[in-house]
Amino acid sequence: MRKIKTVQAVGHILCHDITQIIKDEKKGVLFKKGHQVKEEDIEKLLSVGKDHLYVWEYDSSKMHENEAALILKEVCAGEGTCTNGSIQEGKIELFAKYSGLLDLDVDRLLELNGIEEIVVATRHRYTPVQKGEKLAGMRVIPLVIDQEKMLQIRERFGTKPLISVKPYTKHRVGIVTTGNEVYYGRIKDTFGSVIKGKLEEYGLECCGQTFAPDDANQITQAIEAWIQKGATMVICTGGMSVDPDDVTPAAIRQVGGKIVSYGAPVLPGAMFLLSYKGEIPILGLPGCVMYAKRTVFDLLFPRIIAGERLEKKDIATLGHGGLCLNCSTCTFPSCSFGKGV
Repeated sequence: MRKIKTVQAVGHILCHDITQIIKDEKKGVLFKKGHQVKEEDIEKLLSVGKDHLYVWEYDSSKMHENEAALILKEVCAGEGTCTNGSIQEGKIELFAKYSGLLDLDVDRLLELNGIEEIVVATRHRYTPVQKGEKLAGMRVIPLVIDQEKMLQIRERFGTKPLISVKPYTKHRVGIVTTGNEVYYGRIKDTFGSVIKGKLEEYGLECCGQTFAPDDANQITQAIEAWIQKGATMVICTGGMSVDPDDVTPAAIRQVGGKIVSYGAPVLPGAMFLLSYKGEIPILGLPGCVMYAKRTVFDLLFPRIIAGERLEKKDIATLGHGGLCLNCSTCTFPSCSFGKGV
């Protein structure tokens, strides 16, 4: 940083903000730190009493904050992300190029943020995002930073971007609704419309709904029928409790797939079941999905349709942050539900 006469500052970069105060009219930043002085700026600078300016003095061992921010973008911006083209004071923001599931490498993000003079802040991993939504912001703290440091960051973290958006796959979803009370027409089914509404949130359509009584063999046949018709996912509703006549879990087991978990450390949603028959997910949904605003289904379904093959550990880790506060005004996913460290 060096001090020069304002009239000689054209082409130089400011090392600090320039404030303008006009009585009863304005008090604010006239030019921001990092601004490159132009000929037409000289008169304005002189008008606020700046006969001298502190400007960045070129040093081949240093890198300007905006140039360094571009390296941060390189190591962070993966598939499905974009910027708005703006770099201000060493800061760049990432946005979703399309709707999908936000994914990021948490361990490498922690490692990157352990380096002095740079910061990267993101939304939480596995957040469902819409096209155009903000995902992350990154910033270089000082006006100039050691060039070697930034080149090392590029080499160390540049092999695979930290942040991406996984697009949703177009599953063909079959619904099997169980329960004697619905099957025999004693009550009207209200679960199916809820599931269809959930599917619509992610641009998916239900390819049909069938009903089965509380009979494990008939439920199994209904699941297998959807698979034979080409369903790429089957969702079962009803009969997921531990009462003797709740036989849906037994029916799903009879299908012959791999049971990942029956039970999840999420409230509401403890009686959730996830299994796979080959590549086909088969979900058993607890009754709370029918009436609660957000449940375990909202935490796991986006990950499943984004192509993730979930394991027991993925479900077990939901316990940290898995308590929904049932707020009067639901702000999910912009809330603590499902947001473990």
